[in-house]
Amino acid sequence: MLHTFVAYVEDLPGVLTRVASLFRRLNININSLTVGRSERPGLSRLTLVCEASAEAGHRIRASLYKLENVVDVDDIAQAPSVTRELALIKVAATPQNRSQIFELVEVFRARIVDLAPESLMIEMTGVESKIEGLIQVLNEGEERILEICRSGKMTMRRGHHTSRVLRAMGAGAEEKSEAAEPAENLEAGAAVEPE
Repeated sequence: MLHTFVAYVEDLPGVLTRVASLFRRLNININSLTVGRSERPGLSRLTLVCEASAEAGHRIRASLYKLENVVDVDDIAQAPSVTRELALIKVAATPQNRSQIFELVEVFRARIVDLAPESLMIEMTGVESKIEGLIQVLNEGEERILEICRSGKMTMRRGHHTSRVLRAMGAGAEEKSEAAEPAENLEAGAAVEPE
């Protein structure tokens, strides 16, 4: 099964090496890894996707939490969440096929971010299957993909507020229980995920 771990780690050298070494020791391949600044000063948000059994998932989470400079870890694979990925795709473009590429970009709700005499660059944000779909269509046509650059998956729980988030929002102890109810309703599927 697929596990998505979200960890808050200190902005210090060597943290990523420790995380990668842990997965090497456990003999588990990392499918996707994204790291960037978070809303908490001095901490980065790390999103890591891997394939492992449920038992191994519990072991990975516990092992990540024990690592030096790791502040918080959550496995949100089974939780309602929003996941996105960014892709930049450079395609060979000629005057003959340029309009066809523009039409494909329109259909997939992507956009052109660079236009050169012999190529153009497409930016696309969305779920992995949507990005794979565009790449597949480009490969099947006359267009030639020159280069692909993809971010890892970025995932955030939908409608879920931890006690730390509620404190940051200024909610008191009484408001926490009330605020948890709408979050649960939202997680149950009340909201529709936008494209």
